[in-house]
Amino acid sequence: MKNFMIAAACAAGMAATPVFADGHANTVSLQLQWVTQSQFAGYYVAHDKGFYEEEGLDVTILPGGPDIAPPQVLAGGGADAMLNWMPSALAAREKGLPVVNIAQPFKTSGLMLTCWKDTGITSVQDFKGKTIGVWFFGNEYPFLSWMSQEGISTDGGEDGVTVLKQGFNVDPLLQREADCISTMTYNEYGQVLDAGVNPDELVTFKYEDQGVATLEDGIWVLEDNLKDEVFVDKMTRFVRASMKGWKYAEANPEEAGAIIIENDDTGAQSEEAQVRMMKEVAKLTAGSDGSLAEADFQRTVDTLLAGGSDPVISMQPEGAWTSVITDAALK
Repeated sequence: MKNFMIAAACAAGMAATPVFADGHANTVSLQLQWVTQSQFAGYYVAHDKGFYEEEGLDVTILPGGPDIAPPQVLAGGGADAMLNWMPSALAAREKGLPVVNIAQPFKTSGLMLTCWKDTGITSVQDFKGKTIGVWFFGNEYPFLSWMSQEGISTDGGEDGVTVLKQGFNVDPLLQREADCISTMTYNEYGQVLDAGVNPDELVTFKYEDQGVATLEDGIWVLEDNLKDEVFVDKMTRFVRASMKGWKYAEANPEEAGAIIIENDDTGAQSEEAQVRMMKEVAKLTAGSDGSLAEADFQRTVDTLLAGGSDPVISMQPEGAWTSVITDAALK
């Protein structure tokens, strides 16, 4: 979820050449954004239930982590496809990495701010004078655009917010270093509750409800690879099987959570937490057949362009997504 190290992927104007991870017509490697967890359940379910095998595919799922930048992996030919948030991918594309969205399993955003209620925060304008934890490495883009649209400075002071560069944990809130922190509906919010905090002590602001949500967890490939019919064919089969996996996971969260635990080599996850996560993730993939709605794409672009003096992207992206794969997969 959290790997958007665009600078690393695009350093020195990196030019990506189309390199298949393996060169085979029936093998697919997918680079995840983060570690094995229910955020990616659809792919693990499709693998374990034989949905990929039914499509004649041999799929390798590559877990992410704090030191793995999916755009960099894709650019170097280390994977056929990556999962990425759209702000990160569009910023990378504008910087010269020709990535294209071929499918969008996540229909809505799970990003939100979680605040202590006793700070007196009841509305966005109450953020003024407060300290807010924000994830960086590309995660900051929706927040900065949101504050720009609200006319709230991110340089601190009584009329602005003090931005705390938040690690990928909830410590700043628990330790009262921040009044609000970034959380995902399916992950960090649950971590706050697991720490003994009562939901009544909190107030949340979902980006989706604020009209500044951007698309998350899309499937992206290198543009030049889409010129190859063999590649297009195998990605069509991959997307079809993946969406079958997602719909199965939505309907069977307990089984999906168990499959995640079976595939987690770290042993760091609990099945209870993964089932809870899956139930929340299912709310975000609900209603999606994998195709990207143009209106959702444009909403994301408009949010990113509204970043004031420092927008995430400087122009309307051209060719950043295609329906070719999902059109074929949904036939």
